[in-house]
Amino acid sequence: MDNNLEERFLARHEEDKSNLKTKVWIESKKIWRVAFPSMLARVTAFGMIVITQSFLGHINEVELATYALIQSILLRFVNGILIGMSSATETLCGQAFGAKHYHMMGIYLQRSWIVDGVTATVLLPLFIFATPLLKLLGQDEEIANAAGRISLWFIPMVYNMVFSLTIQMYLQSQLKNLIVGWLSSVSFVFHILISWIMVYKLDWGVDGAMAALNISSWLMVIGEFIYIFGGWCPDTWKGFSVAAFYELVPVLRLSVASGLMVCLELWYNAILVLLAGYMKNAAIAIDAFSICANMNGWEFMICLGFLGAAIVRVANELGRGDAAAVKFSIKTILATSTVFGVFFFTICLIFGHQLSYFFTDDERVAAAVSNLSTLLAFSILLNSVQPVLSGVACGAGLQGIVAFVNLGSYYGVGLPVGIVLGYVLNFQVQGLWVGLLSGVLLQTVILSIIVYRTDWEEQVRRAYDRLNRWLLKPEGDVAKKQSQILA
Repeated sequence: MDNNLEERFLARHEEDKSNLKTKVWIESKKIWRVAFPSMLARVTAFGMIVITQSFLGHINEVELATYALIQSILLRFVNGILIGMSSATETLCGQAFGAKHYHMMGIYLQRSWIVDGVTATVLLPLFIFATPLLKLLGQDEEIANAAGRISLWFIPMVYNMVFSLTIQMYLQSQLKNLIVGWLSSVSFVFHILISWIMVYKLDWGVDGAMAALNISSWLMVIGEFIYIFGGWCPDTWKGFSVAAFYELVPVLRLSVASGLMVCLELWYNAILVLLAGYMKNAAIAIDAFSICANMNGWEFMICLGFLGAAIVRVANELGRGDAAAVKFSIKTILATSTVFGVFFFTICLIFGHQLSYFFTDDERVAAAVSNLSTLLAFSILLNSVQPVLSGVACGAGLQGIVAFVNLGSYYGVGLPVGIVLGYVLNFQVQGLWVGLLSGVLLQTVILSIIVYRTDWEEQVRRAYDRLNRWLLKPEGDVAKKQSQILA
């Protein structure tokens, strides 16, 4: 009898293990269907910015520092707002896709274009008046003067982000973002070629490098327009609609919460780069800090693939009303992302110094980068967890809560720690990076607690209420409202 019980127990145990493996395999396929194209798109898109920095770094030290300052402060400031606001598109489209409200996805996309486009226009003076702004902030005179010329080249990039970020999230939420990965990869290869031609063969210097960046970036967006308007999204794109102008306030509210959540994180890095500009040998400090920040950012683009997967999987399952599937998906994504984090952590510890020569020939900058390599490795390790937790929050529409967490972690703890270590205790750039690391660590711990304690059944109910409150019928309500406006 005992033997029979033991055999049945072992058989059930093996069956449970088999079922778990099957569930993990199915969930992993769903995750990678979103994560891989997202990684490919983000790594290559960010890679174009890094490649441009590399070309400028081999022109001269001042041009490299100027580009680093504009890219790390102004562009990241605006990018933080736009990528955050665009994550509202992913939340709404992801939940609509899960609930099979396919026609609403195209309307949500158009609403995001309106909200993000107006926001981008309001932010243009930052680039137009970059030189006086940087002088006002007390930056080096030579770097601030050079910034006025480079900053104008970033204006087309701002409007590029309005479309590229929202379209990527729109396609990603319906599991069609592989096209974005391929378009971004083609643009990346094209960017390397055209940068080499314009900078070295045509000898156009800074103007050539920046022109190449804009041409390559817009090439990808044009390809995305062709894909959407050409009929490859027949269920979710029904053409331009007057309905896009309705319910803008709720979309704006969610977009602002999303934007604040991401901005507080990206601005945190930008402020630390700005602080590096007040140190002795400002150009060297900015170069070293921005090179490490870009290496960290490039790896972060891979982790953002898991962030995208977390948003889509959580949003889709909330839209379907399956709380158990949400929790299982979170566990699977976290485990997968952590494995990648450990791998890149090890690579950075081993090759941290050698990577600096990709960006510069200056031995002083390379030495400063080498001193930061261990701290950079730990930042990369945290990258494997923190974005997934943020993605879970975005998928559930909890951006407002995460914004407060970011505010306290980064600006209440990380920034003061960095200032004290960098300036008061004179640890210079290493002190700033320890501050950065402490803020990210605290944020990761708090988000872990929030995700663990979230009532996912309640989140299912909230998603249901939101989707039905904003739902427009394809033929009925939209047509009626359109006729009212025309009348």
